[in-house]
Amino acid sequence: MVLNWKWGGLLLGLVFFIAVLLVKPIGVSTQFVILDGIGWDIQSPDVVTQTEDGYTSTNAYLAKSDGKYAASVANPLNYSFVFVGAMMLGAGLSSVLRGGVPKGEYMVPALWRANFGGNVLKRWIAAFVGGFIVLYGARLAGGCTSGHMMSGMMQTSVSGYIFALGAFMAAFPAAIYLFNREA
Repeated sequence: MVLNWKWGGLLLGLVFFIAVLLVKPIGVSTQFVILDGIGWDIQSPDVVTQTEDGYTSTNAYLAKSDGKYAASVANPLNYSFVFVGAMMLGAGLSSVLRGGVPKGEYMVPALWRANFGGNVLKRWIAAFVGGFIVLYGARLAGGCTSGHMMSGMMQTSVSGYIFALGAFMAAFPAAIYLFNREA
């Protein structure tokens, strides 16, 4: 089953609209920090503490926003954390409905194979490094790609448009450099 890209775009826009209307703008990268905090709190239970005003943390990042992040570490079953889990579950379900993950030589796209060979590990490392750079840059700017670009642009946020412009200004030359041959 393949979803036409136009319908997919409309459905994605509808999901974002409903999320902003009913709950809040969509953002994902903070939940990686929350997951780290949960692991840290398991190892060292004094990282997050409950006060009479709410939650706080010995970590400045978790304590900011009046302890909002510390509260998420202490009580992770909140909208944002469940949303990220649902995204992963949805991606897995989509893969199963599509017929699973390709095996063997089909695991490496023809364009990648033409430029870099058939090494799957090399492709995974490149994808991880690229994803890490994007996530690091987005968190440095105080958000994530979905928060800045998708939710931000939908709300006509100037920072969303600036982030999108910067992302595409970096993506086009990188793609031209990396994928200069056709498959």
